[in-house]
Amino acid sequence: MKKIILSIVVLVAFIIGCKTSSDSSNTQKLDLTFESKSNSNVTGTASFVEKKGQVTFVAKMAGLKPGVHAIHIHEKSDCSSPDGKSTGGHWNPTFKNHGKWGVGDYHKGDIGNFTADANGNGTITLTTNEWCIGCTDATKDILGKGLIVHQDPDDFTTQPTGNAGARVACSAIIK
Repeated sequence: MKKIILSIVVLVAFIIGCKTSSDSSNTQKLDLTFESKSNSNVTGTASFVEKKGQVTFVAKMAGLKPGVHAIHIHEKSDCSSPDGKSTGGHWNPTFKNHGKWGVGDYHKGDIGNFTADANGNGTITLTTNEWCIGCTDATKDILGKGLIVHQDPDDFTTQPTGNAGARVACSAIIK
């Protein structure tokens, strides 16, 4: 009888322990810093937080010209070139046309536009289940990609880039 009770206690403790471990390991976070590109003075930070199958992205930028700017995830985590073009094109693992996030066809990297205020500061936030941090699904995994802020807004039409202008800031999406 003592063995059965002990076995039940051990089993319950194991289940509770596994649940606690899976809950705490279910949240991942990446904090990134942007490098200025194309002779700009743009700086900023970004974070990706994955929790319960949802990724929340927040970017905070400074040094932009006031107005609307595009931000995209690009194919490579290579920010080595002065113009940021070493990141390649937009990340498009599902081979869709460029467009506006959530409307018709769009690349998984087509985050969208955000506005910089009169002081050149801007913030953008997006939450999605279409990304993951380091999962086994290549159509969702953002690790190893690049994050680019553009000088101009995305027109959501021009293929394959949205005609967003120069790449003024870059960050590698790596752990």
